[in-house]
Amino acid sequence: MSRFSGLDSTRALRLADLGFARRVLPMALRGLLRKPFVGSGRGPLFVGRNVRLSGLGRVRHTGRLVIEDGAEVQGLAKRGLSFGADVSIGPGSMIRPSSYYGGEVGEGLVMGDRSSMGAGCFIGCSGYIEIGDDVMLGPGVRIFSENHVFDDTSRTIKAQGVERGTVHIGDDCWIASGATITANVRIGSGVVVAAGSIVTSDVPDNAVVAGVPARVLRYRGATERASDAASRAASQH
Repeated sequence: MSRFSGLDSTRALRLADLGFARRVLPMALRGLLRKPFVGSGRGPLFVGRNVRLSGLGRVRHTGRLVIEDGAEVQGLAKRGLSFGADVSIGPGSMIRPSSYYGGEVGEGLVMGDRSSMGAGCFIGCSGYIEIGDDVMLGPGVRIFSENHVFDDTSRTIKAQGVERGTVHIGDDCWIASGATITANVRIGSGVVVAAGSIVTSDVPDNAVVAGVPARVLRYRGATERASDAASRAASQH
């Protein structure tokens, strides 16, 4: 039984399966070599080429964890990095809670079961970030959990340091390509964030949001747009 479908011949399916095996077996071997250094791992670890891993003693995973080519995972965090089962980290993605060159150690990350990052994501978990189950982060999604302090005009912005916050993303969300989520934002469950949006405030369950800054367009399962519903409600008063 092939892992693939939709091809028009048995030979094409066999070639696809062969390509899968040629890719996955070296990843499994790299994972086996690194597994003894992981803080806690109860499933297979697959590691791509040119992956940069550090602080593995503070990394935990409860099931299969796939780290694609060129990704960077830094485990140096107060609460560590915790991944659920069947989590994948896309090519070139970065999870970075702390500086490599000193300073206060960051808080860390929790990422739930069956959640995934597309290629080129950046997760800045110097503040605490919690991502639920079945969450899809599209290519190039950026999540930041701290902000620079800049109120004092007599000092450089760099000299004023940062304020750390939190980010929470509920279960069953799709954060589409190129979206940015800023610190101190809570995104509910079942949310869709449109590509390129910048989320700067909380998002309720099942909302579809878009824009800069992101605003609610409608709710999943609803028959009218959120703006139309608000206008209708206002006209009734």
